[in-house]
Amino acid sequence: MVRIRMKRTGSRNAACFRVVVMDQRSSRDGKAIEELGYYDPIRKQEKINLERAEYWIGVGAQFSETVGDIIDRARTGKVLAERVRKPAMSKKAKAKAEAEAAAKAEAAAAAEAEAQAGEAQA
Repeated sequence: MVRIRMKRTGSRNAACFRVVVMDQRSSRDGKAIEELGYYDPIRKQEKINLERAEYWIGVGAQFSETVGDIIDRARTGKVLAERVRKPAMSKKAKAKAEAEAAAKAEAAAAAEAEAQAGEAQA
């Protein structure tokens, strides 16, 4: 089975990847059948030859999940550098935010109960 996947290049702590067509049984950095493009996560650059990718998909090649994302971005014309990611909260931060929201809701309910009690006496 032929697969479109990434081959690691670059130095330690500065990874860069080539998008290649390989037999799925070959090693990650082994001999490729064809190179289709590259992906550089550090500089946020990517380039892929869509014509050849479509050819290989038509022949029956499957692509990895990351290469699928790269192909989708190339088809739609989106640029990797313009992608905005939502900041992720840690479990502790989520728990703290939920606790603060619950405390705020309790305080609001208590204040409303006091206001109703004051109206009932008046």
